Amino acid sequence: MKILLLEDEYSLRISIEEFLTDLGYKVDGFMDGLEAYDAVYDTSYDLLLLDVNVPSLTGFELLKKLRADDISIPAIFLTSMTDVNDLKEGYKRGCCDYIRKPFDLMELELRIDQALATYLKNDSHVVTLGEELIYDLKRSQLKHNDKEIVLRKTEKDMLEVLIKNKNAIVSTEMFQDEVWGDYVEPATIRVQLNNLKKKLPADIIQNRRGLGYIIER
Repeated sequence: MKILLLEDEYSLRISIEEFLTDLGYKVDGFMDGLEAYDAVYDTSYDLLLLDVNVPSLTGFELLKKLRADDISIPAIFLTSMTDVNDLKEGYKRGCCDYIRKPFDLMELELRIDQALATYLKNDSHVVTLGEELIYDLKRSQLKHNDKEIVLRKTEKDMLEVLIKNKNAIVSTEMFQDEVWGDYVEPATIRVQLNNLKKKLPADIIQNRRGLGYIIER
């Protein structure tokens, strides 16, 4: 599981990063909202932890832009705000939870567990890719007309990276990081993608020459 952490207070950000890393999460920390926003389109994240008052782009603005782009990664706001109108604003922007500062790191762990569990339980784990073509993220299962299309592990992993970044371009580097975890030849990635595309009943994976690949829905 990979988490994006947006927090401009250095000591708190480092504490959270170290705590979550010890729990087994991969964490990318940012102090600037615009940098965090750009990172979402370069890396596949499973959860966003967002401070509200940060430079360049507030946490509220960042999440609003992501939701407008149909990116549904679960998000938790970390904030010292206590006004109920601020809380309403956050939920309006599309967050699934709030944690008020100061907070205990054990509380953060529980909130993260709950957010991820809820996200996997709801219908968002069943993604429509085309006419009668769906992918179940929870079961890692692709079906067309209720019949399963058998995919190899690498093909499933690549498809899931594309789905999690639906409507955003997935670069070769992102596939390397998320699927292989190390450098592989670009030709290997192309071969695996072509194998995957041959198994799909519709041409849903588009190539953006020089940039990467995308599923647009």
